[in-house]
Amino acid sequence: MAGACRDQANGGGGGARDQISAVGSSTVYPFTTMVAERYVAANPDAKAPVIESTGTGAGMKLFCAGIGAAHPDIEDASRRMKASEYKDCAKNGARDILEIQVGIDGIAFAEAKNGPRMQLTPTDIYRAIAASPGGKPNTASTWRDVNPALPAIPIQVYGPPATSGTRDALAELIMTKGCEASNPAAKPLAKSDPDAHKALCTRVREDGAYVDAGENDNLIVQKLQSNPNALGVFGYSYLEENRDAVNGVAIDGVAPGYAAIADGRYPGSRPLYLYVKKAHLSAIPGLADLLKLYTTVWGPEGPLVRRGLIAAPDAVRARSARIIAERTPLDPAELH
Repeated sequence: MAGACRDQANGGGGGARDQISAVGSSTVYPFTTMVAERYVAANPDAKAPVIESTGTGAGMKLFCAGIGAAHPDIEDASRRMKASEYKDCAKNGARDILEIQVGIDGIAFAEAKNGPRMQLTPTDIYRAIAASPGGKPNTASTWRDVNPALPAIPIQVYGPPATSGTRDALAELIMTKGCEASNPAAKPLAKSDPDAHKALCTRVREDGAYVDAGENDNLIVQKLQSNPNALGVFGYSYLEENRDAVNGVAIDGVAPGYAAIADGRYPGSRPLYLYVKKAHLSAIPGLADLLKLYTTVWGPEGPLVRRGLIAAPDAVRARSARIIAERTPLDPAELH
């Protein structure tokens, strides 16, 4: 499914399209793929949906480029749509967009089974991978340089690219927390000078200590197996899927696990979304049915949870199901 080309998805780019097209988050990708497979099994005459793992940010650009057959129906997102992205969507005719929270995920740090058994805090992570911790260029080369209690092994972190929602969540949930804990002036800076706050708290170093591993989270797992002292960053579902190859790394003494992420004890928990163009629900065969199918499989006992999704609370799932049933567009005033 992922390998199908965009021309196929768009009917050559201009005409009608009779298959569903989704782009976006590598974290949400396996869940939408599983739902798409179930949709095809229930509708054997339907064309298989085309699901592409582009990263949330890159997917938003494709999704918001317009409405009609040449543009995707669904954006898988591992963070909420930004106000600036909605503005692009609206400018290109896609004003009515459904925002559907499909579940919860965690930003998991992981290491190989024979790794150093790291125990980290957000401050450790910030000091290890930020470009300018404390406002000075990062010169830390080992974890012990960051925190004397940590081992003297080189800092090597394989993680998502700048276009990824996972990278945005890493910045917001982990790095910003570590930055503001270690820099008293950082929190007020977020309001007085957002660009300076970003440079101080969330800009990632580019000297090789943090390695952009692209949107292929399976590649990170392979890298950890070949480099046991390295750490990897990806969605919790990939940790769950690869428990035989990697271990989760505890943050603030809490290991990434289903219950800890679901109740918010683990610092890296985040919502996962689908964004869907309302205009496409009537125009694209099967799109509305695919969304209804999602609502039947995202519960605590459902197959998506067995795949690594963390079920959203009952009230959130009920609200999302209502949005799908009533085709209720999001209120852009709620976006930041």
